[in-house]
Amino acid sequence: MSTPQSGILAPIPPHARYLSFSLTPGANPRGPLRELSRVADGERIVAGIGETLALALGCTIEGLRAFPVLTGAGLDIPSTPSALWIWARGEDRGELFHRARLLARALAPAFRLDQALDAFRHGRGLDLTGYEDGTENPKGRKARVAAIVETPSRLAGSSFVAVQQWEHQFERFDAMTPRQRDDVIGRKISSNEEIARAPLSAHVKRTAQESFEPVAFVVRRSMPWADATRAGLMFVAFGATLDAFEAQLRRMAGLDDGITDALFKFTRPLTGAYFWCPGMRRGRLNLAPLGL
Repeated sequence: MSTPQSGILAPIPPHARYLSFSLTPGANPRGPLRELSRVADGERIVAGIGETLALALGCTIEGLRAFPVLTGAGLDIPSTPSALWIWARGEDRGELFHRARLLARALAPAFRLDQALDAFRHGRGLDLTGYEDGTENPKGRKARVAAIVETPSRLAGSSFVAVQQWEHQFERFDAMTPRQRDDVIGRKISSNEEIARAPLSAHVKRTAQESFEPVAFVVRRSMPWADATRAGLMFVAFGATLDAFEAQLRRMAGLDDGITDALFKFTRPLTGAYFWCPGMRRGRLNLAPLGL
């Protein structure tokens, strides 16, 4: 019986480093994946497998698919698949840098590092706009039900994750009045209280998890990122399936009712990818569904 990678349900760490890898053409990934299984403890290193990697191994992971390309009024949501995704979590940015560097070296015989992005916890879990992220996250047992595959199957104990790098345009955000910003989010920044009469385009209303049929609960573990000139949110949402996240994303793009999420007034996704996060067995990633 597999157990979840513990970092999925654990609180957001002070620092993180996200790594995305592509599969080197002609390379055999089995050896490096076995090494990853040994070093990824599921807490300090959370690992996800992309569909292209599963197919390269001759395997199918039920429920894993390509991230959808979506187009709404004045917006494009891209799909940027990767073979392998790593969420390195820790207390010290320097230690994370070296841990990620050594991990990339161990994977190098079969995987090419395409992106490394540092992220951090801001305040009590805030987006860089100052609004709290993940307010409606399910808690306790409900979080496990939302994020972890529990039905008796070979995937029990595993999870699926949606990952998007969003870049904020702060000059647009700064140009809004405080009331306009609250209406975009659907909450008051001063109290995090939901605004009862917020516009239908407010992000809270677009993604109210209980308003979908079936309900669309996910466990968000997003973290802010920033470099010398740009910044935004690394959106990460874990689910027992990818259906809940995808339902929310389609509604945000206005594909359900023509109402676009007001978030797009100041932010856009740069990337979008889906991954399967194996469970743990005897302290290692359980890669048996991949034939390893």
